[in-house]
Amino acid sequence: MDPALTQEQDEIARALRDVLAKQAGPEEFRLAAASAPGYDAQLWRRLAEQPGLAGLALPECHGGSGLGPVELALACEEAGRVLLPSPLLASSVLAAEAISACGTEEQHGELLPPLATGARTAALALPGTPAVALGLVPDPIPRPLPGDVPSGGGRAGGVQARPAGDGLWSLYGEAAHVLDGARADLLVVAAHAGGFPRSRTVLFVVDAADAPGLRRERGAGIDQTRSVGRVELRDVTARPLGDPALDASPALARVGRRAALAVAAEAVGAADRALARTVEYVQVRQQFGRAIGSFQAVKHRLADVYVAVETARSAMLYAAWSATTAPEDPVPVLLALAHALTAQHSAAAEAIQLHGGIAITWEHDAHLYFKRAAADELLFGPPHLLRARAAELSGVLAPTGTEATAAGGTRR
Repeated sequence: MDPALTQEQDEIARALRDVLAKQAGPEEFRLAAASAPGYDAQLWRRLAEQPGLAGLALPECHGGSGLGPVELALACEEAGRVLLPSPLLASSVLAAEAISACGTEEQHGELLPPLATGARTAALALPGTPAVALGLVPDPIPRPLPGDVPSGGGRAGGVQARPAGDGLWSLYGEAAHVLDGARADLLVVAAHAGGFPRSRTVLFVVDAADAPGLRRERGAGIDQTRSVGRVELRDVTARPLGDPALDASPALARVGRRAALAVAAEAVGAADRALARTVEYVQVRQQFGRAIGSFQAVKHRLADVYVAVETARSAMLYAAWSATTAPEDPVPVLLALAHALTAQHSAAAEAIQLHGGIAITWEHDAHLYFKRAAADELLFGPPHLLRARAAELSGVLAPTGTEATAAGGTRR
């Protein structure tokens, strides 16, 4: 493995950073996040056109740029650096990856090009939190049957699906933590089908503009820059994504690995920016006749954060490279996400502490980075559970949860 980035990869990151710096600043992003859609639609379309952010990792035959996980990670790092409110994670990563993993060639040609050009957006509706539904953390609910998975709902709730004739299905249920769920043009819904004897997870496509029985509302989340919505489906007609007779759980695990990489990259970017702003501030803030950055205690604290951020960046890039060489191995990306979330929390917490009273004011950006750190851990898993999951999958710890009961073991 060559750890050095190529010239093209460097240019992608630099170009996106320049565009974000020129197109809008913190105040514009705040206004966009507080708007009804939760993001600047015009800016998103410009980013989709140049530098092609919306379809960066999608195939060229479907309107994308045809790049790989490393380029996607670099783009997400730049987006995370400015806490960009956009459909990048929900539409271009979660939903697009689900369509790519489960859809037929015909569905690829129909659904992916509008997402790649930014003309439409999509959201992936999962019961519970994405961390559990995508298999990033151990499932706390006992599930005796291998097919009874959290992503489909099952006895734990979620969305239920039953055939409605002519190849269509009827969906009934709800999902409470759907990224961009209140504003997306297209919903990809993970539903439980087959009842108890033939339990399985199936993905369905719902056009939000033509779906009687669909009700959506945006939630008041911790992080204003990441829109989370509640989706309710009351006998909504939907078409299956791919073959409804097949269990989509393995595909959702693949979606989870790609989402974990994107979130890790965003967290690294946010942590790096929070650290940089704190370093700038301690060099000008005077106390006892000298800059507070000259005090040894402050230097040590910022040095610890710097080490955490650089370690997280190395882990994230290694996970991105591993996604091209060993795409089925989830351990590198789980550990990268754990490192990144830890670094993001540390950098944001130190930013709050070292900025003093101004950090908790609404006008300052420090609290936005702290809220992003808290929200990411709630949605995508606390670091200790991510590490526990990686330890289980790598054989360091005995399996628990779904793996243990599926293998005939007992839960403790």
